[in-house]
Amino acid sequence: MWEQRTMTLSSDVLRAPILAPVDFGREVCGCLPLAERREWLITNGIGGYACGTVAGLLARRYHGLLIAALDPPLGRTLMLTKLDETATYRGTDYSLFANRWGDDTVEPRGFRLLERFHLEGTTPVWTFACADALLEKRVWMEPGANTTYVRYDLARASAPITLSIKALANYRDHHGSTQGGDWRMRVESAEHGLHIVACDGATPLRVLSNEADVVPDHTWYQGYFLATEDYRGLDAQDDHLYVGRFLAKLQPGESLLVVASTEATPDLDGTAAYDRRQAYENKLLQQSDVFNSPSARHADALSWQGQLILAADQFIVRRSLPEDPGGRTVIAGYPWFGDWGRDTMISLPGLTLTTGRPEVAERILRTFATFVDQGMLPNRFPDEGKTPEYNTVDATLWYVEALRAYHEATDDSDLLRDLFPILQDIISWHERGTRYNIRVDPADGLLTAGEPGVQLTWMDAKVGDWVVTPRIGKAVEVNALWHNALCSMADFAHRLGEPASRYEDMAERTRSGFARFWNRDAGYLYDVLDGPSGNDPALRPNQVLAVSLAYSPLDEEQQKAIVEACAHHLVTSHGLRSLAPSDPAYIGHYGGDQRQRDAAYHQGTVWA
Repeated sequence: MWEQRTMTLSSDVLRAPILAPVDFGREVCGCLPLAERREWLITNGIGGYACGTVAGLLARRYHGLLIAALDPPLGRTLMLTKLDETATYRGTDYSLFANRWGDDTVEPRGFRLLERFHLEGTTPVWTFACADALLEKRVWMEPGANTTYVRYDLARASAPITLSIKALANYRDHHGSTQGGDWRMRVESAEHGLHIVACDGATPLRVLSNEADVVPDHTWYQGYFLATEDYRGLDAQDDHLYVGRFLAKLQPGESLLVVASTEATPDLDGTAAYDRRQAYENKLLQQSDVFNSPSARHADALSWQGQLILAADQFIVRRSLPEDPGGRTVIAGYPWFGDWGRDTMISLPGLTLTTGRPEVAERILRTFATFVDQGMLPNRFPDEGKTPEYNTVDATLWYVEALRAYHEATDDSDLLRDLFPILQDIISWHERGTRYNIRVDPADGLLTAGEPGVQLTWMDAKVGDWVVTPRIGKAVEVNALWHNALCSMADFAHRLGEPASRYEDMAERTRSGFARFWNRDAGYLYDVLDGPSGNDPALRPNQVLAVSLAYSPLDEEQQKAIVEACAHHLVTSHGLRSLAPSDPAYIGHYGGDQRQRDAAYHQGTVWA
C-alpha cells in the first residue's frame, strides 16, 4: 500500500515526501537476513554521515549514528555508535535494539518488533509495535553541522511508556576498529546530558536530551561482530563504550529527543530541528525541473525522482578554501571514499545540472580549478593528509567535459572566461608532458600515459605492488576524452573570441590518429594501443565513451558496431560488465577478501 502522506509544492515545510518509495513492512523488517542487508544513510553536507541497517545491528565498521567530519569534508570519525533502547509498557520490557556478538549470536532481536521501516525524504523512520502501542523513531542530521538527531514519538498507546536508552560511543577513524582495553575516556555530566572527551586533544562529543534523566557510565562493551567486514576479509571485532543511560516517560502523543553533536550548543527543539531538515529538502525538490514540469506530475514518478534528487544532494559537500569559503566538492561514495577528482567531474552534470542546481556546479568547478597543478586535476584527497594525489590521467579531461556540460546548460560565459586560461595551460602541459609519462605522441596526436607500478585510469585496482589493470599506453576512453576536450576547447575559443585554430588542428590530428583503435577483425575498438605487449584487444565498456561524448571521433557505422558489441557481450540487467566473459582474464564473481575483490574489480564486475 502506498504511503498516504502528501506534500504541497510551496514554501510550506515539507513534512513527508509524496508516496514514499522506500517502505518495508514486517516481511522485511522481521526477517534478519533481509533487514540487515538493507542499509540507510543520512549526511550533513560537510562530509559527516550516519548509516546502519534496517535491523538496527552493526554490520560494518562504518555503521554509527554520528560519523563526524572533523576536518571537513574529511577527518571522518566515529563518535556515537548507537542507542540501545528498551521500552517498558504496561509492566513488560521490550528490547527495541539488536546486536550480533563474537560467537555470531544475535541478542536481543528487537527487529522482531518492527512493524514498518520507511523514509520521509532522507530520514529513516522505524515503527515499533509493543502490544497495542506504536513508537516511531526518526534519525536525521543538521545540514552543515556534525549533529545527529534521534527522536522518539509515541504515536499510539493506551498508557504511558518508559524509555531506557543506552548510549554507546567511540572515537576512531571510520575505517578502523577498536579494542577498548584500558582506554579511559572522560565522561562527565553536563546540562541536559553528557560531555565526552576521548583523549587529550580530542573533539568533545555531547549527547543531550530535552526531557530525559541521565545517568553517566563508563563500561566497555566488547566483541561486537561485524558480519559484512568478516565477509570482506577484514577485522570483524569491535568494542564500544557505554557512556550513559537516558530515562524518560512518554505519554501518548509525546516525543523524546536525543542529540549527538560536536557543537557547543546544538538545538534541543526536536520539532524545529526536523522542520529545518524537511524545509531544506523541500527546497531541493522545488528548485528541480522535475517538480516544475507539467509532464512530471504523476505521483509515482515524482516519488522516485524526488528520492533521487534528495539522494544526489547527499554526495555534495563543502570544501572550504582560504580564498573560497563556499567551495564545494563531491564525495565519491559512502562510506569509504572522500572526494575524488574523476568521480566529481563525471557525476557533476547529474548531481547538479539535472537537479536544478547550476550554482553548485559552478562552485565545484571553481573549487577544483584552484587544485590544478602541472595541467592535472587531483585524483583524490587522502583522509590522512592534506596533500592531493595527482595519479590520474582522465580526471582533468572529465573536468573539461563537466565545464562543457555546464556551459551548455547555463550559457554562462563568465565562468568560461575565468577558467579558459587554466584550460589552455592544461592542454599545453599535456602536449609537452606531465607526471607519469602523460603526454601527446606527436606521431598520431594520441595521449599516452603510464609507468610500471602506477594505475592512472579509472580501472585503478591495486593490491600491494600489483596493479591489476595497468593499461599503460594509449587507453581508448582517455583518447576519446582527449579528442572531446580539444573539440570543446575550439568551441570555447570561438565563443570567447579567442584563436581556435590550434585546438581545431589538434582535434583533427587526434581524430585521425584515433582510427588506429578500430579493430576491423573484431568489429569494435582496441582497449589500449602501444602498450608494453602491443595492442590490447580486450572487449571492455571503456570504448562506449567514444560514442557517448559530445564529440565522437568515429563515424556512425563504427559507433553502431560498438554499441552492438557491448550489447551482445557486456550488457546485464544491472549495467555493463567490465570485461567480456569470453576473455581468459574474466572473473564472474565479485566477493571474498580484499585481494579477491580487487582482482575482480575491473575484470568482469558489472558497473551500473
